[in-house]
Amino acid sequence: MAEIHYMTQEGLDKLKKDLADALAQRPVISAAIAEAREKGDLSENAEYDAARDAQGLLEVKIAKLKDLVANAKVIDESKIGTDKVQIMNKVKVENLAAKQVMEFTIVGETEAGFAHGKL
Repeated sequence: MAEIHYMTQEGLDKLKKDLADALAQRPVISAAIAEAREKGDLSENAEYDAARDAQGLLEVKIAKLKDLVANAKVIDESKIGTDKVQIMNKVKVENLAAKQVMEFTIVGETEAGFAHGKL
């Protein structure tokens, strides 16, 4: 059974853009492989090996992004309560030693970014 990935609409849109960008790289890498193949002996062709490695990494990235998009569940912020801490809630955390208050939004793991105030 596939794992559900909870996220905001903004997060899903970003994943779809990343997927489209990755898919757009396929022809570029295929062209690099074809160009390296034309240079002769593949057993000693570093450009060919590098292009094939890049293709493998790209395909792994595409597969992961497709899985994330296919199993995404967008959270409707209007239906989220604030009586307890849950996804899409904004929370304030106070550092008692530094006397500093920080605000974070609780999000799914694919959107988390401490620097952006998302946990």
